[in-house]
Amino acid sequence: MEAIILAGGFGTRLRAVVPDVPKPMAPVAGRPFLELLLRNLSRQGVTRVVLSLGYKAEVITSHFGDRYHDMEVAYAIEDAPLGTGAAVRQSLACCHGDHALVLNGDTYLEVEISRLEDLWQSDRQPLIVAREVPDTARYGRLETKNDQVIRFAEKEASGPGLINVGCYLFPKHLLEVFPLGQRFSLEQDFLVGAVQREPFGLFVTRGRFIDIGVPEDYARAQMELAGL
Repeated sequence: MEAIILAGGFGTRLRAVVPDVPKPMAPVAGRPFLELLLRNLSRQGVTRVVLSLGYKAEVITSHFGDRYHDMEVAYAIEDAPLGTGAAVRQSLACCHGDHALVLNGDTYLEVEISRLEDLWQSDRQPLIVAREVPDTARYGRLETKNDQVIRFAEKEASGPGLINVGCYLFPKHLLEVFPLGQRFSLEQDFLVGAVQREPFGLFVTRGRFIDIGVPEDYARAQMELAGL
């Protein structure tokens, strides 16, 4: 299994508490947050990871080099920010296999990778990972039917429901309609329309989910992720 981690953002919302490093390198429980993500992937059998980088890429490349534990580490580095879609498009082109897990570098998600892989092998369609939360207002709600994602609802929708946690299992060719280097948003410019045109499977994870993108949750991660 290969994985892509989107780790190129500026982390502007965390700048007040973590001013001098890329957001995925923010210290959590005494170590860079990205180390926790890679360790979780390694424990679940991922053997190769592509880190999609931009802002202060050299901080990450010099820290990890070409291996982390038993995983090969490769890099897809953007000279200028072109959006999440362009980052995933470039990273998929760097993958060796025919599909890859995609995750955000500011989210700790204990997705059940072996079960996700089994679901992929059963019908080989792209998969969107969802999580049930008490209030979807902060994230935006996923509408589903018969284990398929059919619509991305607006963030204003409140109450309990399923949210997109920024984790996917994509075939390598999925974004090839977009030229390399073209700016686009994965969600707004691709997924919002794509789920209405073609099947996207749903995988509901029950694993731990912490988005450190805002200071309150960054503080919570210091306690909840200690000892990992």
